[in-house]
Amino acid sequence: MSKNQASTAGEGIDKYFFRASAEDFKKIPGSPIAYWLSKRVLSAFSAYKLLGDQVPVRGGMTTANNERFVRYWHEVDFQSFHHPEKNNGDWCPYNKGGEYRKWYGNRLWVVFWGKHGEEIKSTGRASVRSEEFYRDEMIGWTDITSYSQLGVRYYGNGFLFDASGPSVFPTMENKFQPLLGYLGSKISSLILSAINPTLHVQAGNISSLPWIDLDSETYDAEKNCVSSLVKHAKKDWNSYEISWDFTNLPLLHSDYRHPTLKASYQDLRTHWREMTQEMLRLEEENNHIFIDAYGLKDELDEDVDLSEITLTCNPHYRYGGDKSEEELEAMLLADTMRELVSYAVGCMFGRYSMDKPGLILSSQGETLADYLRQVPQPSFPADDDNVIPLLDGDWFPDDITLRFRQFLRVAFGDAYYEDNLAFIEQGLNVKGKRNYGLRDYFLGEFYTDHVKRYKKRPIYWLFSSPKGTFNALVYLHRYRPDTVSVVLNYLRDFSKKLASRLDYLQQVAISPSASQGDKTKANKEAETIKKQLLELDDYERDTLYPLATKQKSLDLDAGVKANYLELGAALKKIPGLEAKGED
Repeated sequence: MSKNQASTAGEGIDKYFFRASAEDFKKIPGSPIAYWLSKRVLSAFSAYKLLGDQVPVRGGMTTANNERFVRYWHEVDFQSFHHPEKNNGDWCPYNKGGEYRKWYGNRLWVVFWGKHGEEIKSTGRASVRSEEFYRDEMIGWTDITSYSQLGVRYYGNGFLFDASGPSVFPTMENKFQPLLGYLGSKISSLILSAINPTLHVQAGNISSLPWIDLDSETYDAEKNCVSSLVKHAKKDWNSYEISWDFTNLPLLHSDYRHPTLKASYQDLRTHWREMTQEMLRLEEENNHIFIDAYGLKDELDEDVDLSEITLTCNPHYRYGGDKSEEELEAMLLADTMRELVSYAVGCMFGRYSMDKPGLILSSQGETLADYLRQVPQPSFPADDDNVIPLLDGDWFPDDITLRFRQFLRVAFGDAYYEDNLAFIEQGLNVKGKRNYGLRDYFLGEFYTDHVKRYKKRPIYWLFSSPKGTFNALVYLHRYRPDTVSVVLNYLRDFSKKLASRLDYLQQVAISPSASQGDKTKANKEAETIKKQLLELDDYERDTLYPLATKQKSLDLDAGVKANYLELGAALKKIPGLEAKGED
C-alpha cells in the first residue's frame, strides 16, 4: 500500500490488518468503509464544509438522441455555430466529457439548441437538467475516468453540458482558480477514492468533498498557479486543428521557423519540453499548496509523473505505454510531420491560409470568390474547383503531391527545399520502408490519418475507385450539387491520359528499335493499365456517373455520418461509419 494511501491508515497491527472505528466512517458522506484513510483525512469531513453546500455541482442533460442533436464542431456550418465569444447560431459548444485531459481542452462537440432547445425538449425523452446554469462559466470533468486523478477542465461562458460532463459552477467571489486547483490535486483524488471507489465520478461525489478556504496569501499563490496551468493547457489545445480556436501551425510561427524544417522542429521541440517541464512544476506546486493546507505533508507527496502532464505536445502522455525515449521522439516527429501535411491540405482547399490566421472557408457551399475576399493576394492560393487528385503519378498540375511541394517552397523557401522534403519523408517513414516518399504517404496513410484526426467525421472526402486507381479529395464545406460532376470530369480526363499511355506502351512493345528489356517492361505496364481502365470504366458507369446525374445537395447540419453515406460507394469506405449509434 502506497504512502499516498495508507502511511497512517487506522491503527495498523501489521501491514495486512487495520483497526478502525465505524464512527470515523460515518464522517464520510455515504459512510463508505474507507479503512485506508488517516485520522487527519477523516477529520477534514467534520472540520470543513462540503463543496456541494457552498457551490452548485450539477449533472448535465441527456438528449436521448445524440445522433440527431450532437455533432463535432467541425461538421457543421461554422456560421451556425454559437461560438463562446459570439452570440449567433443554433449549435452551442457542449461539454461532453471526453478523454482524460486536465485544465483545458476537450472542446470538440456542439449541441443543437435552436430556440432554447425547443426541439430537444419536444421529443419527450430528453432530460434537460440544470438549464439555469447553461452558458455560465464552469469547471467540468469526464464522468468516467481510469486515471488516478480527476481530469478537471476550465470551460468559460457559452457552454452547455452533458450528463457525461458534469460541472461545478463557482459562485464564490474570486474562488474559481482555487476550486479548479483543488479538484485537480492529489487531495481530491485521495478523498474521491474513498467516497466513490468506482470509475464513474458523478456530481454527488464532487459535492461530498470537504472544501477549505485558503488564507489570502495562499489564495494568491494558488490563483497564479492555476491561471498558468490553464494558460499553457489552452495554448497546447489551440495548437492543433481539432480546436475551433486553432489559428496557425506552430512550426510556421515566427518564433520557431528557420529556413530548414529540421532546425524549426528542433526549436519547437525545445519549447515543448520547456512547457511540459513548467506544467510539471506547476502541477507539483498546486499539489503542495493543498497538501500543506490540509495538513497532509506527512502522508502525501506532491510528485507528478511526466505521463500525467496532459499536453498533446508531451509524448509521455500522448502515447503512453512502455516505450523508449527514442520511440516516443520518433512518434512525435511523425505526428508533427502529419500535422504539417494536414495543414497544407487545408491551405489547398482554402480552409486555412498562410496569409491569415484561423478558419477561412468553413461554411456551407463557400467558393474561391469567398476565399479571395478574405485573402486577396494569397502566397499559396486555394484550389479553384474544390477537387484535388490523389494519384500515383503527376497526371494533373493540381495533384496533391505537386501542390504540397509548392506549399513547402512557399512556407520555407527554395534554398533548402530538398533537405526539407527529405526531413518530412524521413519523419513520416516510421516503418523504415525503402524508397518511401511523400506520394507513398498520400496514397497509403494520409486519409486514414485524416479520418482518425477528425474522429471518424472527416471534412475532406476521398472519392476512390474500387481498387484505388483513381482518387480525388473534396472539401465538405465547399461541396456543391455539381461537385460530383467535377470529379467525374477528372476521372474521364485521367482515363484518357491512361489510354494515351497505353497506346505509347503498345508502340514500344512492337518497335524494332526498342530493346527486349524495354519491350518486356512496356508489356507488363500495359497489362496493368488495361486492368485499371476496366476498373475506371466500371466505376464511372456503375457509381460516379449515376451519382453525378442526381446533383445531390447536402446539409451540413445533418452531420458527416449522414452526408457521407449519401454519396455511398463513390467514397472511400470508413470502417464502422454505417453502424448505428455513436462511434
